[in-house]
Amino acid sequence: MIRRTAQLYAALSLRGVTLVALVALAVSVMLALSRPIEMLVDGERVDTDVAPVTTASERAFVPLRSLADALGAETEVDPKSGEVDVVLGSQSLRVRVGDTHATVNGMPLTLKHAPFRVRGRVMISLDAVARALHVHAKYDARNARIEVMTPGIGQVPNPQAPPAQ
Repeated sequence: MIRRTAQLYAALSLRGVTLVALVALAVSVMLALSRPIEMLVDGERVDTDVAPVTTASERAFVPLRSLADALGAETEVDPKSGEVDVVLGSQSLRVRVGDTHATVNGMPLTLKHAPFRVRGRVMISLDAVARALHVHAKYDARNARIEVMTPGIGQVPNPQAPPAQ
């Protein structure tokens, strides 16, 4: 009886180990094949310690300071209130972590999603950044790429427009 029980446990543990090994192998392959999201600003890669976050509905959230710095904006953070001010040229954006109410150039703007923190970095919707700072932004889920273009950079000139003086 004891020998039979030991054989049964040995068979079960071998099956369990095999199952765990197969699951670990599948997860490892999935992780190896997945690509982190690449963020480009005016064609230049932006490196950040916190990668952009995406949702199943293909919404992208980007680290605000990394994107603002790449755009050449000034960023100030008030650690007490959680407010973040971003100024790019004549455009200004003020957001608060956890709050959907923001301001653009002093005018109220309601965000679809409140900014949140990931490992200490403020993450904001790519759409909100595009609207507030007047940049063109898109998320390409198929190629795992976020592209942000500032006006006048990387755009084909309009042949109907008068020449710049």
